[in-house]
Amino acid sequence: MGGKNIGKKMIFFLGALGGLLYGYDMGVISGALLFIKDDIPLTSFTEGLVVSSMLVGAIFGSGFSGPLSDKFGRRRLVFMISLVFIVGALTLAFAPNMETLVTGRLIIGLAVGGSTAIVPVYLSEMAPTESRGSLSSLNQLMITIGILASYLVNYAFADMEAWRWMVGLAVVPSLILMIGVLFMPESPRWLLENRSEEAARRVMKLTRKPAEIDKEIDEMIEINRISDSTWNVLKSSWLRPTLVIGCAFALFQQIIGINAIIYYAPTIFSEAGLGDATAILGTVGIGSVNVIITIFAIMIMDKIDRKKLLIIGNIGMVGSLLIMAGLIWTIGLGSTVGAWIIVACLTMFIIFFAFTWGPVLWVMLPELFPMRARGAATGIAALALSIGSLLVAQFFPLLTEVMGIEQVFLIFAAIGVAALIFVIKYLPETRGRSLEEIEAELRERTSAAKTNI
Repeated sequence: MGGKNIGKKMIFFLGALGGLLYGYDMGVISGALLFIKDDIPLTSFTEGLVVSSMLVGAIFGSGFSGPLSDKFGRRRLVFMISLVFIVGALTLAFAPNMETLVTGRLIIGLAVGGSTAIVPVYLSEMAPTESRGSLSSLNQLMITIGILASYLVNYAFADMEAWRWMVGLAVVPSLILMIGVLFMPESPRWLLENRSEEAARRVMKLTRKPAEIDKEIDEMIEINRISDSTWNVLKSSWLRPTLVIGCAFALFQQIIGINAIIYYAPTIFSEAGLGDATAILGTVGIGSVNVIITIFAIMIMDKIDRKKLLIIGNIGMVGSLLIMAGLIWTIGLGSTVGAWIIVACLTMFIIFFAFTWGPVLWVMLPELFPMRARGAATGIAALALSIGSLLVAQFFPLLTEVMGIEQVFLIFAAIGVAALIFVIKYLPETRGRSLEEIEAELRERTSAAKTNI
């Protein structure tokens, strides 16, 4: 059985590896686009289509993977996701035309959507309460490492313009994930509901102290006793407001501007006056900052309230966008000074995002939802996230062409202000409480609201 010959650290590393693949496939296209256009002609629309087709696939992948993981288990689904990643990467590497590129990105998207729905759930359910924030943040760390790895690969192959190698090397971590998942344990909460208490206890012994196991098992049994089927929980009145909040939270994270930077940073730098290779090197710097700040965020994730981190991030990101838009307006993009001002402002944006909104979303989403429907509900929120990412990827190049990049950054700043209001007014605090305690409060809050009507 998976998990018998694997250590605690390796469980969380392999559990988060799907995030690395998500990050790699999200970031690699930014550099590959500079050279794909030399082999396969692309317009502004088809360029956006190649980028965003992955996100169309992600919509379907995230929508279907949540319910499937609740039915068949997190571990089995991760194995299937790794196979889909391999097929997608090989399709891209050998693509002869734009249609095959789009097909490969759609296949990759199915796996990306699945990983965004399943990886956070698996990490959250495997982690003990006191370190759930840090361990769940590993998903975001892996995403940032994947993005950085894609930038380094892009830079390594830039002189050769070998974009097929750039996209094809995603096969390597996919194979590691496919093999590693064979040694991973299943989620204890899924085992308790679908197998037995004894099976759940065996897995919990890998990551928890004996006293913690008894308490969590009792809470899970109690929640199971009062819970209905997955479908009935999903459509219940007490969960509906939380599901809307989770979807809005995921959507805001994507439309706040981060994906415009990840997907199009080399293009932005190139248009600002940097050469192609220098533009890719600039993104390597941004990717490195992203990883370093995410590591720091993991260290403090269980020491500072989630909402406080999000508010800090909102203020910093909005400020970075406003400064950047103002400087582009006055200095312009053509000069060397303007180019490096763009690099500095984008780096500041990444710092605030990586410290707050990047990891906190992946920590909080599975925390918000009940055990009986956690996979399905997180999948629905991941679907909203994929839709937001799709909108940015498809329309960012078109908007910058029509409006100018500085005005697009002002739109992102306005979205950041709306996200700040959302966090303050609607998002609950989850730090320091077990998943079952959070679920019980959600039920009580809705019951109290009904009583007061």
